[in-house]
Amino acid sequence: MSTFTSSQPSDGITVVTFPEQVLGGPIAVELSSLVRESLNNGSTLLVFDCGEVTVMNSSGLGMLVSALTSVRNSGTQLRLANLPEKVSSLLSMTQLDKVFEVRDSVDAAVKE
Repeated sequence: MSTFTSSQPSDGITVVTFPEQVLGGPIAVELSSLVRESLNNGSTLLVFDCGEVTVMNSSGLGMLVSALTSVRNSGTQLRLANLPEKVSSLLSMTQLDKVFEVRDSVDAAVKE
């Protein structure tokens, strides 16, 4: 059973919905595989919907950075959407809010 859900609202766009807990470990491998599959299938934009996330640790942040590296190396874009306050604060404290494109909603991330 997959920890993440993904959808393609239109050609070239993949939306990945994150689970409540983003703590690394086995789900890091799953996310990496999902990102690789999306890139291989021609996605030009990945949107990570973080609206359900209640807990994220440093390993979870590492997952995001690793995904961003893979996406950028392929010439694709990655945007984070629906960040809960805790995740937004974590990105701000680590200054990763300057590295990631963050949008208020999945719709805003997709339409831009």
